[in-house]
This record gives sequence, C-alpha cells and structure tokens, in this order.
Amino acid sequence: MSTPSRFSQARTRLYRGETRIDFIGHRRRWYLASGLLILVCILSFFLRGFNVGIDFKGGTEFQLTKTSATTSQVGDAFAAAGFAPDSSPQEVGSGSSRSIIVTLKELTPTQQSTISKDLISSLHLTESNISITSVSSTWGGEITRKAVQGLIVVLILVFIYVSIRYDWKMAVGALVALLHDLVISAGIYSLVGFELTPSTVVGLLTILGFSLYDTVVVFDKVNENVKDLAANARMTYSEAANLAVNQTLMRSINTSLISLLPVAGLLFVGAGLLGVGTIKDLALILFVGLAVGAYSSLFLATPIVVDLKELEPGNKALTKRVIAKRSAAARAGEPVPAGVGAAAGASATGAGSARASSAPTVSTRKAGQPAPAPRPGARPANRPRKRP
Repeated sequence: MSTPSRFSQARTRLYRGETRIDFIGHRRRWYLASGLLILVCILSFFLRGFNVGIDFKGGTEFQLTKTSATTSQVGDAFAAAGFAPDSSPQEVGSGSSRSIIVTLKELTPTQQSTISKDLISSLHLTESNISITSVSSTWGGEITRKAVQGLIVVLILVFIYVSIRYDWKMAVGALVALLHDLVISAGIYSLVGFELTPSTVVGLLTILGFSLYDTVVVFDKVNENVKDLAANARMTYSEAANLAVNQTLMRSINTSLISLLPVAGLLFVGAGLLGVGTIKDLALILFVGLAVGAYSSLFLATPIVVDLKELEPGNKALTKRVIAKRSAAARAGEPVPAGVGAAAGASATGAGSARASSAPTVSTRKAGQPAPAPRPGARPANRPRKRP
C-alpha cells in the first residue's frame, strides 16, 4: 500500500478544515500588504483619475454601426467636423455586430445634426448607421449623487446588522473589510482605465454582498469556538479565531472559485475574445471584487476583530490563565496543549516551554527497547543509595 504524498495529505487536511495556517499570528503582514495596495490605488485616483461614462458626467455619445472604418479614421472624421472626441474612439463587438463608440461633450441638437451629416459624407454611412445618446450634465450629477448615497446607506446598514448580530467590534472588522474592497476595486478601475458606468455601481453593491456573506461565515465560526472559552481556558481568543479561519478556509475557497469562474468567462471570453464591450465594465468589477472580497474576509476582517477583542480585560485575563495552565502542565511533565498558530498561542506556548526547562524529563522509551547506557560515574538505577 503506497504512502500518501505530502500534497495529498495537505489537500485532505484542507478539505477537512484541519489546517494550521497562522493567519492571525502573521496579521501584520496582511495589514502591510493591504496598506500598500490601498496606497497605490489612492495615488492612481489623483494621478490617473477615472474614465467616467456620460451617465455620470453628461455628454453626447455617437455609436457607428456597419462601418469598415478604423477607430483612427473615425476620430479624424470627428476632428475634421470641428468636434474632437473627449477620448479615443472605442471598438466593441466583432463581425456584423461591430460598432465604434465616440464620446463628446454635451452638444446641442443642431451640432449633433451637423456632425451626423459630416460623418455620412466622409465615412459613407447612412442615418440608420448613426445612433446618438445625449445626457445632460445635471442628470449625470444626480446619478453620481444617488450612487454615492446608495453606497453610504449600504455600509451603514451593514454596520447596524453586524452590530446587532454580533457586536460593534465585529462590525468594525466587517466595515473595514468592505471599505478595503471598495478602494481596491475602484483603484483597479482607475489603473486599467475601463469606463465607469452605472453597471459598475451595480457590480460594487454585488461584491459587497458577497464579501459580507463570506465574513459572516467566519464570524459565526469564531463565535462558536469562543463559547465557554473562559471557563476551561483551553486556548486564547486569538487561537480560537485562528482555528475558525482554518476551519472555514475550504468553504471560502470553494465559494470564491465557483463565483469567479463564470465571471472570468464574461471578462476574458466575452469582453476579451469576443469583444462584447457592453459587459466588460460589469465583468471587471465583479472579478476584482470577488477576489478581493475573499481575501479581506480571511486576512483582514478577523485579524482586526482579534486586535480589538484582545484589548478587553476578560481576554487579557484569559491569555494569562492559558499561559499559567500550560506552564503548570510543563512543570508536571504533562504534554503542553498545542496551539493553532495564533500569536497569543505562540507566546503562551513559548512561555510555558521557558518555565518548563527545569521540569523533570519524561521518558519516551518504548517497551522492549534497551535502556540507554549510563553516564560514566553514574550510580546504577537498581543499586540502593548508601545511608551514612
């Protein structure tokens, strides 16, 4: 019978929730990584900005269909008509569904008619090949305000719900994780340069729901692990939280993969290979948000809760009791309970080991094994001690 490989054993432990990854003990690393990502995103906000669609800023959009002209030729035709585009013309779709979209500032009906006539003449189009959409700047500003108000309302409701379901410290952890997801998702949009549309806002609200669901699953397991923790002092709060993250790790991975696969199909196949430009804004925000949401639920939300909870006097006293209990076990020669990799657990185990340096040594010789040779000058074990 072949012995299972290390990879197979690790996969089995992961599937059963028996991993011992030190998520909580290395939380400073996750904070640093998230801080660097947020810094890059904020710099991009100021240096690159956003490619805001006309639904938010207002303007006029021309969509040219059934044309063999290239994007550069279309841009030259608009410039020749005296109206240079705000951004480079974009080609969407392929084959018979191919079209070119050009965005300009807000134009009057007379200006729109003038441009249409020039395009018909220079690009050999018909009126049916030109579609015009106009959004006023006032309407665009109203849409922007409603989008921001919607996000703020969602975040407030999330904080209230998690506070009632658990407590305010867990609500802080969940809210910081959601804000982290928002900033990084928006930063990716700024870096890539995809157009910011109402579909992007819908995608943001969707990923907030996914991230909150994943976070609540971990919080439920944390609450389950800390029940009666103070009564038996078997582990510290940070150890119990780290155990909860390990126990829900496989579930988080499965949920994220199942969610990311169809979204990846939309983004890389639909928008990338097939050129369906109308879905790329929604597909990108969903793909980035789902990945970042899974990360923040495991590496950010729970560690923040641990930092806040360890400030409570009850949890400080619990940590001292765990250390004392393990130290007493080490002095008595009993096996010291192993922690689950959390920082407090590591310190407790380390303190117990340090105090156990003078504890009696417990023999681990198996039955049938010969006794080790005595040291030179040592008294045999079966010789009685002479009394004076």
